[in-house]
Amino acid sequence: MRPIAYALLFATLSAAPLSAQAAGPDAAVAKLVASPAFKTAAKTLADQHDRTVADIITLTEIPAPPFKEAERGKALLEMWKAAGLSDVQMDAEGNVTGVRPGTKTKGKGPYVVLAAHQDTVFPEGTNVKVRREGTKLMAPGIGDDTRALAVVLAYMRALDAAKIKTKADILFVANVGEEGPGDLRGTRFLFNKGPYKGRISAFFSMDGTDPSRVVDRGVGSKRYRVTFKGPGGHSYGAFGIVNPMAAMAKSVVDLYTIQTPTDPKTTYSASVTGGGTSVNSIPNEVYMEFDMRSESAAELAKLDQKLVGILDAAVAGENAARNTRFGKVSYDAKVIGERPAGATDPKSDIVRVTQAAISAIGFTPGHEASSTDSNVPMSLGIPAVTIGSGGTAGRAHALDEWIDVEKEASVKGMQVGLAALLGVAGVD
Repeated sequence: MRPIAYALLFATLSAAPLSAQAAGPDAAVAKLVASPAFKTAAKTLADQHDRTVADIITLTEIPAPPFKEAERGKALLEMWKAAGLSDVQMDAEGNVTGVRPGTKTKGKGPYVVLAAHQDTVFPEGTNVKVRREGTKLMAPGIGDDTRALAVVLAYMRALDAAKIKTKADILFVANVGEEGPGDLRGTRFLFNKGPYKGRISAFFSMDGTDPSRVVDRGVGSKRYRVTFKGPGGHSYGAFGIVNPMAAMAKSVVDLYTIQTPTDPKTTYSASVTGGGTSVNSIPNEVYMEFDMRSESAAELAKLDQKLVGILDAAVAGENAARNTRFGKVSYDAKVIGERPAGATDPKSDIVRVTQAAISAIGFTPGHEASSTDSNVPMSLGIPAVTIGSGGTAGRAHALDEWIDVEKEASVKGMQVGLAALLGVAGVD
Protein backbone atom coordinates (compact mmCIF):
# COMPACT_ATOMS: atom_id res chain seq x y z
CA MET A 1 0.00 0.00 0.00
CA ARG A 2 1.41 3.34 -1.04
CA PRO A 3 1.60 6.43 1.22
CA ILE A 4 -1.49 8.06 -0.34
CA ALA A 5 -3.51 4.89 0.22
CA TYR A 6 -2.27 4.74 3.78
CA ALA A 7 -3.39 8.30 4.42
CA LEU A 8 -6.86 7.35 3.21
CA LEU A 9 -6.87 4.30 5.46
CA PHE A 10 -5.81 6.42 8.41
CA ALA A 11 -8.65 8.83 7.78
CA THR A 12 -11.11 5.95 7.58
CA LEU A 13 -9.96 4.31 10.80
CA SER A 14 -9.70 7.42 12.96
CA ALA A 15 -12.68 9.17 14.41
CA ALA A 16 -10.98 12.36 13.33
CA PRO A 17 -7.74 11.76 11.44
CA LEU A 18 -4.75 13.20 13.24
CA SER A 19 -3.48 14.80 10.05
CA ALA A 20 -6.77 16.62 9.63
CA GLN A 21 -7.11 17.91 13.17
CA ALA A 22 -6.39 21.60 13.61
CA ALA A 23 -4.24 20.87 16.62
CA GLY A 24 -2.31 18.13 14.77
CA PRO A 25 -1.01 14.81 16.06
CA ASP A 26 0.79 16.31 19.06
CA ALA A 27 -2.46 17.31 20.76
CA ALA A 28 -4.23 14.13 19.67
CA VAL A 29 -1.52 11.83 21.03
CA ALA A 30 -1.21 13.89 24.21
CA LYS A 31 -4.96 13.39 24.71
CA LEU A 32 -4.53 9.66 24.11
CA VAL A 33 -1.72 9.41 26.66
CA ALA A 34 -3.80 11.32 29.22
CA SER A 35 -6.83 9.06 28.75
CA PRO A 36 -7.91 6.70 31.55
CA ALA A 37 -7.48 3.68 29.28
CA PHE A 38 -3.87 4.51 28.43
CA LYS A 39 -3.10 5.24 32.06
CA THR A 40 -4.47 1.82 32.96
CA ALA A 41 -2.28 0.23 30.29
CA ALA A 42 0.76 2.12 31.58
CA LYS A 43 -0.02 1.03 35.14
CA THR A 44 -0.21 -2.56 33.92
CA LEU A 45 3.25 -2.22 32.36
CA ALA A 46 4.50 -1.01 35.73
CA ASP A 47 2.65 -3.60 37.81
CA GLN A 48 3.89 -6.42 35.55
CA HIS A 49 7.43 -5.10 35.21
CA ASP A 50 8.91 -8.07 37.07
CA ARG A 51 7.05 -10.41 34.75
CA THR A 52 8.48 -8.59 31.73
CA VAL A 53 11.99 -8.89 33.18
CA ALA A 54 11.40 -12.61 33.71
CA ASP A 55 10.29 -12.90 30.06
CA ILE A 56 13.48 -11.14 28.94
CA ILE A 57 15.59 -13.65 30.86
CA THR A 58 13.61 -16.66 29.65
CA LEU A 59 13.84 -15.65 25.99
CA THR A 60 17.49 -14.58 26.17
CA GLU A 61 18.47 -18.00 27.48
CA ILE A 62 16.88 -19.69 24.46
CA PRO A 63 19.65 -19.46 21.83
CA ALA A 64 18.67 -17.88 18.53
CA PRO A 65 21.80 -17.87 16.35
CA PRO A 66 21.54 -16.90 12.67
CA PHE A 67 19.27 -19.32 10.78
CA LYS A 68 18.60 -21.31 13.95
CA GLU A 69 15.83 -19.36 15.67
CA ALA A 70 13.31 -22.23 15.76
CA GLU A 71 13.45 -22.99 19.50
CA ARG A 72 12.92 -19.38 20.45
CA GLY A 73 10.14 -19.17 17.87
CA LYS A 74 8.37 -22.17 19.43
CA ALA A 75 8.52 -20.52 22.87
CA LEU A 76 7.12 -17.27 21.50
CA LEU A 77 4.36 -19.16 19.72
CA GLU A 78 3.12 -20.55 23.03
CA MET A 79 3.52 -17.22 24.83
CA TRP A 80 1.46 -15.43 22.19
CA LYS A 81 -1.25 -18.06 22.26
CA ALA A 82 -1.44 -17.66 26.05
CA ALA A 83 -1.73 -13.89 25.57
CA GLY A 84 -4.95 -14.42 23.62
CA LEU A 85 -3.97 -13.37 20.10
CA SER A 86 -5.87 -14.70 17.10
CA ASP A 87 -4.34 -16.66 14.20
CA VAL A 88 -1.07 -17.32 16.02
CA GLN A 89 1.20 -19.24 13.68
CA MET A 90 4.76 -19.78 12.52
CA ASP A 91 5.12 -19.15 8.80
CA ALA A 92 7.33 -21.02 6.34
CA GLU A 93 10.31 -18.74 7.03
CA GLY A 94 10.06 -19.06 10.82
CA ASN A 95 8.32 -15.76 11.64
CA VAL A 96 5.83 -15.97 14.50
CA THR A 97 2.70 -13.89 13.83
CA GLY A 98 -0.50 -13.18 15.72
CA VAL A 99 -3.43 -10.82 15.26
CA ARG A 100 -5.29 -8.55 17.65
CA PRO A 101 -8.44 -7.74 15.64
CA GLY A 102 -9.65 -4.17 15.28
CA THR A 103 -13.23 -3.01 15.55
CA LYS A 104 -13.33 -1.75 11.96
CA THR A 105 -11.28 -4.38 10.14
CA LYS A 106 -12.16 -7.37 12.39
CA GLY A 107 -9.00 -9.32 11.73
CA LYS A 108 -9.25 -9.13 7.94
CA GLY A 109 -6.69 -6.34 7.47
CA PRO A 110 -5.11 -4.15 6.43
CA TYR A 111 -2.78 -4.49 9.40
CA VAL A 112 -0.64 -2.20 11.49
CA VAL A 113 2.46 -4.27 12.32
CA LEU A 114 4.58 -4.22 15.44
CA ALA A 115 7.65 -6.42 14.91
CA ALA A 116 10.78 -7.43 16.83
CA HIS A 117 13.44 -9.85 15.61
CA GLN A 118 14.15 -13.23 17.16
CA ASP A 119 17.72 -13.71 15.98
CA THR A 120 20.97 -12.58 17.53
CA VAL A 121 24.42 -12.21 15.96
CA PHE A 122 26.02 -14.88 18.14
CA PRO A 123 26.95 -18.31 16.77
CA GLU A 124 25.65 -21.62 18.01
CA GLY A 125 27.27 -22.65 21.27
CA THR A 126 27.56 -19.12 22.72
CA ASN A 127 26.86 -18.99 26.46
CA VAL A 128 23.61 -17.00 26.77
CA LYS A 129 23.09 -17.41 30.52
CA VAL A 130 21.90 -14.10 31.97
CA ARG A 131 23.94 -12.48 34.75
CA ARG A 132 22.41 -9.83 37.00
CA GLU A 133 24.11 -7.00 38.86
CA GLY A 134 21.52 -4.80 40.51
CA THR A 135 19.22 -3.56 37.74
CA LYS A 136 21.64 -4.57 34.98
CA LEU A 137 21.14 -7.79 33.05
CA MET A 138 24.06 -9.06 30.95
CA ALA A 139 24.06 -11.68 28.21
CA PRO A 140 24.69 -11.90 24.46
CA GLY A 141 21.65 -10.64 22.54
CA ILE A 142 19.72 -9.44 25.58
CA GLY A 143 19.24 -5.95 24.20
CA ASP A 144 19.38 -6.69 20.49
CA ASP A 145 16.66 -7.67 20.23
CA THR A 146 15.37 -9.92 23.02
CA ARG A 147 14.19 -7.13 25.27
CA ALA A 148 11.92 -5.91 22.47
CA LEU A 149 10.32 -9.36 22.16
CA ALA A 150 9.39 -9.23 25.86
CA VAL A 151 8.10 -5.67 25.55
CA VAL A 152 5.84 -6.65 22.64
CA LEU A 153 4.40 -9.39 24.87
CA ALA A 154 3.91 -6.84 27.66
CA TYR A 155 1.93 -4.64 25.27
CA MET A 156 -0.47 -7.49 24.52
CA ARG A 157 -1.21 -7.92 28.22
CA ALA A 158 -1.48 -4.20 28.90
CA LEU A 159 -3.95 -3.66 26.05
CA ASP A 160 -6.16 -6.46 27.35
CA ALA A 161 -5.94 -5.28 30.97
CA ALA A 162 -6.98 -1.76 29.92
CA LYS A 163 -9.72 -3.16 27.64
CA ILE A 164 -8.38 -1.03 24.78
CA LYS A 165 -9.92 -1.72 21.40
CA THR A 166 -8.18 -0.45 18.29
CA LYS A 167 -9.94 0.43 15.07
CA ALA A 168 -7.29 -1.23 12.89
CA ASP A 169 -6.02 -4.79 13.20
CA ILE A 170 -2.65 -5.09 14.90
CA LEU A 171 -0.36 -7.79 13.53
CA PHE A 172 2.36 -8.75 15.99
CA VAL A 173 5.45 -10.25 14.37
CA ALA A 174 8.53 -11.94 15.84
CA ASN A 175 10.60 -12.18 12.70
CA VAL A 176 13.72 -14.15 11.90
CA GLY A 177 16.85 -13.18 10.02
CA GLU A 178 17.37 -9.51 10.79
CA GLU A 179 21.02 -9.75 11.71
CA GLY A 180 24.03 -10.01 9.39
CA PRO A 181 23.77 -13.00 7.06
CA GLY A 182 20.03 -13.22 7.70
CA ASP A 183 19.76 -10.25 5.37
CA LEU A 184 16.21 -9.36 6.53
CA ARG A 185 14.92 -12.70 5.27
CA GLY A 186 12.01 -12.83 7.73
CA THR A 187 10.69 -9.39 6.84
CA ARG A 188 11.27 -10.02 3.14
CA PHE A 189 9.08 -13.11 3.42
CA LEU A 190 6.43 -11.25 5.38
CA PHE A 191 6.03 -8.61 2.67
CA ASN A 192 6.79 -10.59 -0.48
CA LYS A 193 5.63 -14.19 0.02
CA GLY A 194 3.82 -14.77 3.31
CA PRO A 195 0.08 -14.82 4.03
CA TYR A 196 0.10 -11.10 4.89
CA LYS A 197 1.63 -10.01 1.59
CA GLY A 198 -0.15 -6.89 0.28
CA ARG A 199 -2.19 -6.55 3.50
CA ILE A 200 0.09 -4.37 5.65
CA SER A 201 -0.59 -0.63 5.84
CA ALA A 202 1.99 0.49 8.39
CA PHE A 203 5.01 -1.09 10.04
CA PHE A 204 6.76 -0.54 13.37
CA SER A 205 10.01 -2.37 14.00
CA MET A 206 11.12 -2.37 17.65
CA ASP A 207 14.90 -2.69 17.69
CA GLY A 208 17.30 -1.34 20.28
CA THR A 209 16.20 0.45 23.44
CA ASP A 210 16.42 4.24 22.99
CA PRO A 211 12.82 5.48 23.32
CA SER A 212 13.58 8.86 21.75
CA ARG A 213 14.87 7.44 18.47
CA VAL A 214 12.88 7.45 15.24
CA VAL A 215 14.56 5.54 12.41
CA ASP A 216 12.77 6.80 9.31
CA ARG A 217 15.57 6.25 6.78
CA GLY A 218 16.80 2.81 5.80
CA VAL A 219 20.49 2.38 4.97
CA GLY A 220 20.80 0.03 2.01
CA SER A 221 23.79 -2.24 1.58
CA LYS A 222 25.46 -4.60 -0.85
CA ARG A 223 28.22 -7.01 0.08
CA TYR A 224 30.49 -9.12 -2.07
CA ARG A 225 32.98 -11.89 -1.55
CA VAL A 226 35.34 -11.51 -4.49
CA THR A 227 37.59 -14.48 -5.23
CA PHE A 228 40.68 -13.82 -7.36
CA LYS A 229 42.16 -16.87 -9.08
CA GLY A 230 45.39 -17.56 -10.93
CA PRO A 231 47.74 -20.42 -11.91
CA GLY A 232 49.84 -20.19 -8.76
CA GLY A 233 53.41 -21.41 -8.50
CA HIS A 234 56.69 -21.35 -6.61
CA SER A 235 57.57 -17.92 -5.27
CA TYR A 236 61.11 -18.23 -6.66
CA GLY A 237 60.85 -20.67 -9.53
CA ALA A 238 57.73 -19.12 -11.05
CA PHE A 239 58.58 -15.53 -10.24
CA GLY A 240 57.19 -13.12 -12.82
CA ILE A 241 53.90 -14.88 -13.51
CA VAL A 242 50.57 -13.24 -12.76
CA ASN A 243 49.55 -13.07 -9.11
CA PRO A 244 45.88 -12.83 -8.03
CA MET A 245 47.07 -11.16 -4.81
CA ALA A 246 48.41 -8.24 -6.84
CA ALA A 247 45.06 -7.84 -8.63
CA MET A 248 43.24 -7.91 -5.31
CA ALA A 249 45.59 -5.34 -3.79
CA LYS A 250 45.14 -3.06 -6.78
CA SER A 251 41.34 -3.28 -6.47
CA VAL A 252 41.49 -2.24 -2.82
CA VAL A 253 43.81 0.70 -3.54
CA ASP A 254 41.59 1.91 -6.39
CA LEU A 255 38.40 1.48 -4.35
CA TYR A 256 39.76 3.85 -1.76
CA THR A 257 40.19 6.63 -4.34
CA ILE A 258 36.40 6.88 -4.77
CA GLN A 259 34.81 10.04 -3.36
CA THR A 260 31.33 9.34 -2.06
CA PRO A 261 28.66 11.86 -1.04
CA THR A 262 28.11 12.74 2.61
CA ASP A 263 24.45 13.48 1.89
CA PRO A 264 23.09 10.93 1.27
CA LYS A 265 25.79 9.24 3.33
CA THR A 266 27.47 6.56 1.22
CA THR A 267 30.33 4.35 2.42
CA TYR A 268 32.49 1.40 1.45
CA SER A 269 34.92 -0.95 3.14
CA ALA A 270 37.35 -3.71 2.20
CA SER A 271 36.72 -5.85 5.23
CA VAL A 272 37.80 -9.50 5.29
CA THR A 273 40.56 -11.26 3.36
CA GLY A 274 42.16 -14.67 3.12
CA GLY A 275 43.70 -17.28 0.83
CA GLY A 276 47.04 -18.57 -0.27
CA THR A 277 48.78 -21.80 0.76
CA SER A 278 52.29 -20.97 2.02
CA VAL A 279 54.67 -18.07 2.33
CA ASN A 280 56.84 -19.48 -0.47
CA SER A 281 54.03 -19.86 -2.99
CA ILE A 282 52.38 -17.51 -5.43
CA PRO A 283 48.73 -18.07 -4.45
CA ASN A 284 46.30 -19.61 -6.87
CA GLU A 285 43.32 -18.18 -4.96
CA VAL A 286 42.69 -15.28 -2.57
CA TYR A 287 39.54 -13.50 -1.55
CA MET A 288 38.34 -10.17 -0.24
CA GLU A 289 34.93 -9.13 1.18
CA PHE A 290 33.60 -5.70 0.35
CA ASP A 291 30.82 -3.78 2.10
CA MET A 292 28.96 -0.84 0.49
CA ARG A 293 26.21 1.22 2.11
CA SER A 294 24.05 4.21 1.31
CA GLU A 295 20.81 5.89 2.34
CA SER A 296 20.15 6.25 -1.40
CA ALA A 297 19.38 3.31 -3.67
CA ALA A 298 20.69 5.33 -6.63
CA GLU A 299 24.02 6.13 -4.95
CA LEU A 300 24.43 2.53 -3.85
CA ALA A 301 23.90 1.38 -7.45
CA LYS A 302 26.51 3.89 -8.67
CA LEU A 303 29.03 2.64 -6.13
CA ASP A 304 28.30 -0.95 -7.11
CA GLN A 305 29.04 -0.16 -10.75
CA LYS A 306 32.29 1.56 -9.80
CA LEU A 307 33.46 -1.45 -7.80
CA VAL A 308 32.76 -3.82 -10.70
CA GLY A 309 34.73 -1.52 -13.01
CA ILE A 310 37.63 -1.48 -10.58
CA LEU A 311 37.67 -5.29 -10.37
CA ASP A 312 37.65 -5.60 -14.16
CA ALA A 313 40.49 -3.12 -14.52
CA ALA A 314 42.59 -4.66 -11.74
CA VAL A 315 42.43 -8.12 -13.29
CA ALA A 316 43.10 -6.82 -16.81
CA GLY A 317 46.02 -4.77 -15.53
CA GLU A 318 47.60 -7.73 -13.77
CA ASN A 319 47.28 -9.93 -16.87
CA ALA A 320 48.94 -7.19 -18.94
CA ALA A 321 51.73 -6.54 -16.44
CA ARG A 322 53.03 -10.07 -15.87
CA ASN A 323 53.57 -13.39 -17.62
CA THR A 324 50.47 -15.48 -18.37
CA ARG A 325 52.22 -18.60 -19.72
CA PHE A 326 50.58 -20.82 -17.06
CA GLY A 327 47.23 -19.05 -17.21
CA LYS A 328 45.56 -15.72 -16.48
CA VAL A 329 44.12 -14.10 -13.40
CA SER A 330 40.33 -13.96 -13.14
CA TYR A 331 37.79 -13.09 -10.49
CA ASP A 332 34.37 -14.19 -9.31
CA ALA A 333 32.16 -11.78 -7.36
CA LYS A 334 29.48 -13.40 -5.20
CA VAL A 335 26.82 -11.28 -3.51
CA ILE A 336 26.77 -12.27 0.18
CA GLY A 337 24.37 -9.62 1.42
CA GLU A 338 21.96 -7.06 0.02
CA ARG A 339 19.50 -4.77 1.79
CA PRO A 340 17.29 -2.22 0.07
CA ALA A 341 17.54 1.47 0.88
CA GLY A 342 14.42 3.49 1.54
CA ALA A 343 12.83 6.25 3.57
CA THR A 344 9.52 7.19 5.12
CA ASP A 345 8.30 10.72 4.42
CA PRO A 346 8.88 12.83 7.56
CA LYS A 347 5.44 14.37 6.98
CA SER A 348 3.72 10.97 6.95
CA ASP A 349 1.26 10.11 9.71
CA ILE A 350 3.39 7.32 11.16
CA VAL A 351 6.41 9.61 11.63
CA ARG A 352 4.36 12.51 13.00
CA VAL A 353 2.45 10.26 15.40
CA THR A 354 5.67 8.59 16.60
CA GLN A 355 7.27 11.98 17.21
CA ALA A 356 4.17 13.06 19.10
CA ALA A 357 4.27 9.90 21.23
CA ILE A 358 7.91 10.48 22.13
CA SER A 359 7.16 14.07 23.14
CA ALA A 360 3.99 13.16 25.04
CA ILE A 361 5.88 10.68 27.23
CA GLY A 362 8.58 13.26 28.00
CA PHE A 363 11.44 12.63 25.57
CA THR A 364 12.92 14.68 22.74
CA PRO A 365 12.55 12.97 19.36
CA GLY A 366 15.64 12.33 17.27
CA HIS A 367 15.71 11.06 13.70
CA GLU A 368 18.25 8.52 12.43
CA ALA A 369 19.19 6.39 9.48
CA SER A 370 19.94 2.73 10.13
CA SER A 371 19.71 -0.76 8.66
CA THR A 372 16.72 -2.50 10.24
CA ASP A 373 13.69 -4.57 9.30
CA SER A 374 12.00 -1.31 8.30
CA ASN A 375 14.23 -1.18 5.21
CA VAL A 376 11.96 -3.66 3.46
CA PRO A 377 8.62 -1.82 3.77
CA MET A 378 10.36 1.53 3.20
CA SER A 379 11.70 0.23 -0.12
CA LEU A 380 8.14 -0.82 -1.06
CA GLY A 381 6.64 2.58 -0.24
CA ILE A 382 4.88 1.32 2.90
CA PRO A 383 5.12 3.72 5.88
CA ALA A 384 7.56 2.31 8.40
CA VAL A 385 9.71 3.40 11.33
CA THR A 386 11.96 1.67 13.83
CA ILE A 387 11.58 2.56 17.49
CA GLY A 388 13.20 1.58 20.79
CA SER A 389 11.84 -0.71 23.50
CA GLY A 390 12.73 1.60 26.40
CA GLY A 391 15.41 1.80 29.05
CA THR A 392 19.13 1.85 28.41
CA ALA A 393 21.58 -0.65 27.00
CA GLY A 394 25.14 -1.04 25.85
CA ARG A 395 27.74 -3.25 24.19
CA ALA A 396 25.35 -4.57 21.52
CA HIS A 397 26.85 -7.44 19.50
CA ALA A 398 29.44 -8.07 22.23
CA LEU A 399 29.59 -10.96 24.68
CA ASP A 400 29.15 -8.51 27.56
CA GLU A 401 26.00 -6.93 26.09
CA TRP A 402 23.78 -5.43 28.80
CA ILE A 403 20.46 -3.72 29.49
CA ASP A 404 19.26 -1.79 32.51
CA VAL A 405 15.83 -2.84 33.76
CA GLU A 406 15.41 -0.13 36.38
CA LYS A 407 11.65 0.04 36.68
CA GLU A 408 10.85 3.73 36.33
CA ALA A 409 13.01 4.38 33.26
CA SER A 410 12.03 1.10 31.62
CA VAL A 411 8.29 1.61 32.00
CA LYS A 412 8.49 5.23 30.87
CA GLY A 413 10.34 4.18 27.71
CA MET A 414 7.92 1.33 27.02
CA GLN A 415 5.02 3.77 26.93
CA VAL A 416 6.41 5.47 23.81
CA GLY A 417 5.96 2.46 21.55
CA LEU A 418 2.52 1.74 22.95
CA ALA A 419 1.37 5.32 22.36
CA ALA A 420 2.75 5.34 18.81
CA LEU A 421 1.10 2.02 18.00
CA LEU A 422 -2.27 3.16 19.32
CA GLY A 423 -1.96 6.54 17.61
CA VAL A 424 -1.61 4.83 14.22
CA ALA A 425 -4.06 1.96 14.81
CA GLY A 426 -6.71 4.29 16.27
CA VAL A 427 -8.60 3.73 19.54
CA ASP A 428 -12.33 3.23 19.95
